[in-house]
Amino acid sequence: MWVMIELRDNLYMIAKKISRFIRYYFAKAEKILLNRPAITGSSVIHQKAKVCSGSQINDTVLGRYSYIGHDCFTCQVQIGAFCSIADNCRIGGHKHAMERVSTSPVFEAGKNCLKTHFASHPRLQVPLTVIGNDVWIGAGVQIQSGITVGSGAVIGMGSIVTHNIPPYEIWAGNPAHFIRKRFDYETILFLQETQFWDWDDRKLAHYGPYMSSPSALRDAIEREPDFI
Repeated sequence: MWVMIELRDNLYMIAKKISRFIRYYFAKAEKILLNRPAITGSSVIHQKAKVCSGSQINDTVLGRYSYIGHDCFTCQVQIGAFCSIADNCRIGGHKHAMERVSTSPVFEAGKNCLKTHFASHPRLQVPLTVIGNDVWIGAGVQIQSGITVGSGAVIGMGSIVTHNIPPYEIWAGNPAHFIRKRFDYETILFLQETQFWDWDDRKLAHYGPYMSSPSALRDAIEREPDFI
């Protein structure tokens, strides 16, 4: 009898795990299928890049091995290789002319969500926002249009970026401010000189095991200076 009870309990636990597994993957599939990313305008997404569900990508270039998380928005943005952009980020976007009587788009030329025009004053040009290579942008970050973020930079979650961020610096806050550099000057210079983000897949695979630290990568390159 005890054996039967134990068997029943085991079957119940297995069925419960299977049910949880099915619910999880069904919900994930539903989100992907019903909330696909919208990629519009002159956007160019590298075939080895990824845009997750719910994101709206407008006139954006996304480099190889970079990804944009769920429910993000980009407009007139150039993003390099190996960038990690977490969920709910907003990068770039249109500006409103504050020197005019009204900032409403109903007084500007071009389409607007209100589908109404009382005038056709020229719309402000959207400045290009540039995200370098190997940049990590935390969840919920907002980056003002026209900003340049240097390669290797890190932006903390929830930050509001209103100033350019130099390479390999960590910024965070509202408004975002400088926290510290990721490495010392010599190490930053070495990483910039490698330009590993331009390496082909063969070279990346060769040096990949040494990417755990700049010193390990430097030693590996010095041992094989002629590796191509």
